[in-house]
Amino acid sequence: MKRILAILVEDRAGVLTRVSGLFSRRGYNIQNIAVGRTMEPGISRMTVTVDADPLTVEQVVKQLNKLVNVIKVSDLTDELSVGRELILVKVKAEPGRRSEIQQMAATFRAKIIDISPDSMIIEVTGEEQKLQAFLLMMQEFGIKEIASTGKICLLRGSKVTRELRS
Repeated sequence: MKRILAILVEDRAGVLTRVSGLFSRRGYNIQNIAVGRTMEPGISRMTVTVDADPLTVEQVVKQLNKLVNVIKVSDLTDELSVGRELILVKVKAEPGRRSEIQQMAATFRAKIIDISPDSMIIEVTGEEQKLQAFLLMMQEFGIKEIASTGKICLLRGSKVTRELRS
Protein backbone atom coordinates (compact mmCIF):
# COMPACT_ATOMS: atom_id res chain seq x y z
CA MET A 1 0.00 0.00 0.00
CA LYS A 2 1.33 3.44 -0.88
CA ARG A 3 1.96 5.61 2.14
CA ILE A 4 2.72 9.33 1.96
CA LEU A 5 4.95 10.91 4.60
CA ALA A 6 5.61 14.61 5.14
CA ILE A 7 8.95 15.05 6.86
CA LEU A 8 10.09 18.44 8.13
CA VAL A 9 13.87 18.61 8.44
CA GLU A 10 16.63 21.08 9.09
CA ASP A 11 17.93 22.43 5.79
CA ARG A 12 21.46 21.03 6.10
CA ALA A 13 23.86 19.04 3.96
CA GLY A 14 23.47 15.27 4.31
CA VAL A 15 19.92 15.22 5.71
CA LEU A 16 18.43 13.76 2.52
CA THR A 17 21.09 11.03 2.54
CA ARG A 18 20.35 10.12 6.17
CA VAL A 19 16.59 10.00 5.61
CA SER A 20 16.77 7.97 2.39
CA GLY A 21 19.43 5.73 3.97
CA LEU A 22 17.05 4.86 6.80
CA PHE A 23 14.54 3.55 4.24
CA SER A 24 17.13 1.60 2.25
CA ARG A 25 18.70 0.00 5.35
CA ARG A 26 15.28 -1.43 6.17
CA GLY A 27 14.73 -2.65 2.61
CA TYR A 28 11.98 -0.20 1.64
CA ASN A 29 12.02 1.36 -1.78
CA ILE A 30 11.13 5.03 -1.96
CA GLN A 31 8.75 5.39 -4.90
CA ASN A 32 8.87 9.20 -4.95
CA ILE A 33 10.63 11.86 -3.00
CA ALA A 34 10.21 15.59 -3.37
CA VAL A 35 12.15 18.08 -1.27
CA GLY A 36 11.72 21.83 -1.07
CA ARG A 37 11.94 24.78 1.24
CA THR A 38 9.15 25.88 3.54
CA MET A 39 7.97 29.29 4.71
CA GLU A 40 10.36 29.01 7.65
CA PRO A 41 14.03 29.69 6.87
CA GLY A 42 16.29 26.73 7.59
CA ILE A 43 13.47 24.18 7.35
CA SER A 44 12.83 21.92 4.35
CA ARG A 45 9.91 19.62 3.66
CA MET A 46 10.29 16.16 2.21
CA THR A 47 7.30 14.35 0.78
CA VAL A 48 8.09 10.65 0.54
CA THR A 49 5.93 7.98 -1.07
CA VAL A 50 6.78 4.46 0.02
CA ASP A 51 5.07 1.11 -0.57
CA ALA A 52 4.61 -0.37 2.91
CA ASP A 53 1.91 -1.46 5.32
CA PRO A 54 0.77 0.87 8.13
CA LEU A 55 2.64 -1.05 10.87
CA THR A 56 5.91 -0.85 8.94
CA VAL A 57 5.41 2.86 8.31
CA GLU A 58 4.78 3.38 12.01
CA GLN A 59 8.17 1.80 12.76
CA VAL A 60 9.87 3.90 10.06
CA VAL A 61 8.29 7.05 11.51
CA LYS A 62 9.66 6.18 14.96
CA GLN A 63 13.14 5.70 13.47
CA LEU A 64 12.91 8.94 11.46
CA ASN A 65 11.96 10.85 14.61
CA LYS A 66 15.24 9.67 16.19
CA LEU A 67 17.34 11.33 13.47
CA VAL A 68 18.93 14.54 14.73
CA ASN A 69 17.92 16.78 11.82
CA VAL A 70 14.31 15.55 11.61
CA ILE A 71 11.84 17.99 13.17
CA LYS A 72 8.50 16.28 12.52
CA VAL A 73 7.14 13.31 10.57
CA SER A 74 3.49 13.04 9.54
CA ASP A 75 1.77 10.17 7.74
CA LEU A 76 -0.63 11.96 5.35
CA THR A 77 -2.00 8.78 3.78
CA ASP A 78 -5.29 8.73 5.67
CA GLU A 79 -5.56 12.50 6.14
CA LEU A 80 -7.68 14.82 4.01
CA SER A 81 -5.04 16.34 1.79
CA VAL A 82 -4.42 17.80 -1.63
CA GLY A 83 -1.67 16.08 -3.59
CA ARG A 84 -0.17 16.70 -6.99
CA GLU A 85 2.63 15.49 -9.21
CA LEU A 86 4.17 17.25 -12.17
CA ILE A 87 5.55 15.54 -15.23
CA LEU A 88 7.30 16.88 -18.30
CA VAL A 89 6.74 14.72 -21.37
CA LYS A 90 8.67 15.06 -24.61
CA VAL A 91 6.71 13.56 -27.51
CA LYS A 92 7.38 13.17 -31.20
CA ALA A 93 5.48 15.93 -32.97
CA GLU A 94 5.37 15.67 -36.70
CA PRO A 95 3.88 18.86 -38.19
CA GLY A 96 0.75 17.01 -39.36
CA ARG A 97 -0.05 15.73 -35.83
CA ARG A 98 0.65 18.83 -33.75
CA SER A 99 -2.94 20.02 -33.59
CA GLU A 100 -3.98 16.56 -32.40
CA ILE A 101 -1.35 16.70 -29.64
CA GLN A 102 -2.46 20.22 -28.70
CA GLN A 103 -6.10 19.09 -28.42
CA MET A 104 -5.09 16.14 -26.24
CA ALA A 105 -3.01 18.45 -24.02
CA ALA A 106 -5.97 20.83 -23.70
CA THR A 107 -8.24 17.93 -22.67
CA PHE A 108 -5.88 17.18 -19.77
CA ARG A 109 -5.34 20.89 -18.94
CA ALA A 110 -1.70 20.43 -19.83
CA LYS A 111 0.63 23.15 -21.12
CA ILE A 112 2.85 22.92 -24.14
CA ILE A 113 6.05 24.56 -22.97
CA ASP A 114 8.42 23.88 -25.86
CA ILE A 115 8.13 23.12 -29.56
CA SER A 116 10.97 22.06 -31.83
CA PRO A 117 10.93 20.84 -35.44
CA ASP A 118 10.33 17.21 -34.39
CA SER A 119 9.07 17.26 -30.79
CA MET A 120 7.02 19.03 -28.11
CA ILE A 121 7.47 19.20 -24.36
CA ILE A 122 4.24 19.13 -22.38
CA GLU A 123 3.78 19.97 -18.69
CA VAL A 124 1.03 18.11 -16.82
CA THR A 125 0.06 18.33 -13.15
CA GLY A 126 -2.44 16.29 -11.20
CA GLU A 127 -3.12 13.05 -9.41
CA GLU A 128 -1.29 9.89 -10.46
CA GLN A 129 -4.32 8.47 -12.30
CA LYS A 130 -4.59 11.57 -14.50
CA LEU A 131 -0.89 11.49 -15.31
CA GLN A 132 -1.01 7.79 -16.18
CA ALA A 133 -4.00 8.39 -18.45
CA PHE A 134 -2.16 11.25 -20.17
CA LEU A 135 0.93 9.11 -20.73
CA LEU A 136 -1.23 6.35 -22.16
CA MET A 137 -2.71 8.79 -24.68
CA MET A 138 0.73 10.21 -25.57
CA GLN A 139 2.12 6.74 -26.39
CA GLU A 140 0.25 6.96 -29.69
CA PHE A 141 2.49 9.87 -30.71
CA GLY A 142 5.70 8.40 -29.35
CA ILE A 143 7.10 9.43 -25.98
CA LYS A 144 10.76 10.37 -26.22
CA GLU A 145 11.44 11.27 -22.60
CA ILE A 146 9.74 11.84 -19.22
CA ALA A 147 10.75 13.73 -16.06
CA SER A 148 8.64 13.68 -12.89
CA THR A 149 8.66 15.57 -9.59
CA GLY A 150 7.06 12.94 -7.41
CA LYS A 151 4.04 13.68 -5.26
CA ILE A 152 3.73 16.71 -3.00
CA CYS A 153 0.88 17.16 -0.51
CA LEU A 154 -0.66 19.66 1.86
CA LEU A 155 -3.36 19.00 4.45
CA ARG A 156 -6.78 20.39 3.57
CA GLY A 157 -8.43 23.20 5.51
CA SER A 158 -6.77 25.00 8.39
CA LYS A 159 -4.61 22.02 9.46
CA VAL A 160 -0.89 22.39 8.85
CA THR A 161 1.96 19.94 9.19
CA ARG A 162 3.70 22.29 11.62
CA GLU A 163 3.01 25.74 12.96
CA LEU A 164 5.68 28.34 12.19
CA ARG A 165 7.98 29.44 14.99
CA SER A 166 7.03 32.71 16.68
